[in-house]
Amino acid sequence: MNPLSTVTRPFSMSTEAQTHAPSASHIVWPEPYRPERSAIFVHNEIVISAEPAAIWRVLARAEEWPEWYPNSADIHFLSHAGPDLRDRSRFRWKTFGVRITSKVLEFEPERRIAWDAHGIGLRGYHSWLLTPLDGGRTLVVTEETQNGWLARLANSLFPARMERMHQLWLEELGHRVRSAG
Repeated sequence: MNPLSTVTRPFSMSTEAQTHAPSASHIVWPEPYRPERSAIFVHNEIVISAEPAAIWRVLARAEEWPEWYPNSADIHFLSHAGPDLRDRSRFRWKTFGVRITSKVLEFEPERRIAWDAHGIGLRGYHSWLLTPLDGGRTLVVTEETQNGWLARLANSLFPARMERMHQLWLEELGHRVRSAG
């Protein structure tokens, strides 16, 4: 790990989250995207008062992300017609103002999904884990790693932006799930 180019965001978990959360070790990180080999790593989490199935329906419907998550735009499926992500789905989209091509590499409905991201000057891996909790609630954890000159530049100019936007994504996901239910 190069200390000059590595930014790892510390995070704290609630006691409940520590008890139930899959840790980063439960994420199947492809070798080039492992957190210890990446320039950027972020972790965000939220507890949503809904079952994993309800959250999955909203999260997997990628074509609708721009309706409720303002940091996504122009989502186009390359491997099938959409609107939902599937195992090995390929899609092109815009996030953080950058055109990205992604492929779903991990897909376990109502439990976990992850995709890679390739754009000019960056490559990354974004994972989501849904863990049911007592009382019909779900712990949603999202983690992302990134490498590349653009990722490092953006992180140096806007050090907490990805962390803030991922937290917004989680919060808006919770609002969307509640309004759909």
